[in-house]
Amino acid sequence: MTVVSVNAQIAIPHSLSLSLHTATSSQSNPASNVVTDIVVRGDTIWLGTGKGLSRSTDGGRTWKNYYNTPEFGTEDISAIAVRGKEVWVATAHSVIRNDVSFPEGSGFRVSTDGGDSWRTLPQPVDTYNIDTLDYNAKSFIRALGITTAINNITYDIAITNDGVWITSFAGMARKWNRTTEQWELVVLPPDNLSSISITDSLRFDLSPSGGALGLQENLNHRAFSVYAENDSTIWIGTAAGINKTTNNGKSWVRFSKQNQLQPISGNFVVAIAQQRTSSKTITWAATINANDKTEVRGVSYTEDGGITWKQALLGEFAHNFAFNNNIVYVPTDNGIFRSDDFGVTWIQSGTIYDPLNRHRYTQPTFYSAAAQGDTLWFGGIDGIVKTIDNITHPFGSQWSVVRAAQSLSSPTSTYAYPNPFAPDDEVVRIHYTTGKSLTASVTLRIFDYGMNLVRTVVQNVMREPNREHDEIWDGRNENRTFVSNGVYFYQLTIDNDEPRWGKILVIQ
Repeated sequence: MTVVSVNAQIAIPHSLSLSLHTATSSQSNPASNVVTDIVVRGDTIWLGTGKGLSRSTDGGRTWKNYYNTPEFGTEDISAIAVRGKEVWVATAHSVIRNDVSFPEGSGFRVSTDGGDSWRTLPQPVDTYNIDTLDYNAKSFIRALGITTAINNITYDIAITNDGVWITSFAGMARKWNRTTEQWELVVLPPDNLSSISITDSLRFDLSPSGGALGLQENLNHRAFSVYAENDSTIWIGTAAGINKTTNNGKSWVRFSKQNQLQPISGNFVVAIAQQRTSSKTITWAATINANDKTEVRGVSYTEDGGITWKQALLGEFAHNFAFNNNIVYVPTDNGIFRSDDFGVTWIQSGTIYDPLNRHRYTQPTFYSAAAQGDTLWFGGIDGIVKTIDNITHPFGSQWSVVRAAQSLSSPTSTYAYPNPFAPDDEVVRIHYTTGKSLTASVTLRIFDYGMNLVRTVVQNVMREPNREHDEIWDGRNENRTFVSNGVYFYQLTIDNDEPRWGKILVIQ
C-alpha cells in the first residue's frame, strides 16, 4: 500500500481538508453550513458541502440535497466540475488506521443529465508499486504506483471534450480517457526541469514522494488544482508551481517562483481560474508559500499566458475566484476581496449581515465563490452568502445569509446546531421560535455540567413573532475565554414562560 505523506511545510489548507462539522438538512436550504465549492452554470447552482452535494435551479430559493441518497451516501464533497449537463463530483471520507484518522478518496459520481441520474466510478489506484510509462521511445520514466485511496483525494476537476482531468494530491494528476474509459497518469515536469516535450530524451521519476522505494521525490507531482482553458490548453497547479500545456498534455512548461524574473508569489497552487473580458484574458492563481522562504502567500495573475506574472493580496490565503466581466472576487481566510481594475486596487468585505432574517456571518474565512451575472455567491464554514454587485446595488451593500436549519417540530421546540461544535472553528446557534403572536422578550443562558452559569448570551432582547430565530454562542465564558470540552446546557426563556432546555457538546 503506497501512502504519500504530507510535507509539514506544504500542508493541505483547511479548505481542502475533510469537514467533521454536522448540520441538519432541509429541502428549503442546503444540507450543511460548511461549503467548500460553488459552481454556477446558467440558472443552476451546485454546492459541495460537508454533508454532500446540493443543487438549486431557482436562484437558491429551494435546494435538492443528495446527502444520504443511494448514489452519494454520507460522503463529503471534495470537488465539482460541470460542462453542459455533464457533472463530475469527487467524494471522500475519513478512515481510522492505528488510531489515526486519514482522509480517503471514495471516487466520483458522474451525471450526464444535469444531476437526475448518476454513475459511480472508484477512486483511481494503481496495480504495481512502480510502473514504467510509455511517454516516448527516447525516455525512461518510472511512476510511483498509488495503490491505495488513503490521502488519494481529488481536489479539482476539469472537463474537456476528450477527457476529464483531475488533481488528487497523493494520486497525482490524471486524465479520464473517454475512449478507453480508463485513467491515465499525466506526465508533468520533475522539480529540476521547467519544461518537458514529447521530443525530449527524459529520465526521471513521476513521484510525489520518494519513500522506501527509492524514487526521486517531486513536489511538482503533488497536484492540487486544474483548469481547462480549452480542449488542448490545460493549467495544473501543484506544490511546485503552475504547469501549462497547449497540446493536450503532450508537452508542458512549468512556472515557479524560482524560474522566472516576474514570477508567481508562491509555488503551492491551490486554485486556478480564468477571467475573460472583451479586451483581455487573465489567468488567476491562488499561490501559497511552499518550501522557499522567499515565497509568500497571495494571488498571482498573468495576461500573457504565463510569460510574466503580477502579484496581489500578498499575505492573504486565497482559496478560489469568481468573475463578473472586469471584476474579480477572491474568497480568503480574511474575508472576500474585490477588484474592478484587474488587481491594481482592492476592497474588502466588511460585516456581513442579513436584515431580513437577522443572520450575521460570524467567520472571516471563505472557501468558495461563483458569479451568476450580478449576483455573487460565497461559501465557507458558516453557510453561504449572496450579494448583488451593480450600479444600483454596490458590492456588499445588501447581503443574504443562507444556512442549513431543520424546521421546528412545534412552537415550543428548540435545538442547537452544529452540535457537537468546535468553538475555535465555528459558533453554535440555538434555533427557536417564540411561539407568540406579539414581540417577546428572550434570554439565553449557558450552564456547565454542574449547572454553574457559564455565559448569559442575550438578556431580555426583543424578538419578532411568526418566524424562526437563531441566537449565537461563540463558545466563550463571561471572561471571553473558550470553554473546555464537555457537555453544556442552554436555557432559553421567553417572556415569563417555563424555560426551554437543550444540550450542547463542545469538542475542540
